[in-house]
Amino acid sequence: MSDKIEVQNVGQPGKTYRVGAAKYAEMRQAMLAVLPDQPPGMTVADVIEKVAAHLSEAQFPGGTTAGWWVKCVQLDLEAKAIIARTPAPVRLWRCKASG
Repeated sequence: MSDKIEVQNVGQPGKTYRVGAAKYAEMRQAMLAVLPDQPPGMTVADVIEKVAAHLSEAQFPGGTTAGWWVKCVQLDLEAKAIIARTPAPVRLWRCKASG
């Protein structure tokens, strides 16, 4: 796996960012494991709390930076229409199968 991966941001169409591939992959897998597959979904705070059980100490020692990575992956998956959200208060859910 490459050290970096390009991610999108639903709020900035057409723009990409390079982030750590291993952390991204682990957080993506964790988020997709905890998010429900239909609305009303989960709050971002609940997602951050629930993904903790799915994260390795190697990538997220003590859960550090988990909140930032949840937001990074959230915005990328929204841009790819893999997850969706409600307006405020934001609640997230899976909107299609992902690999």
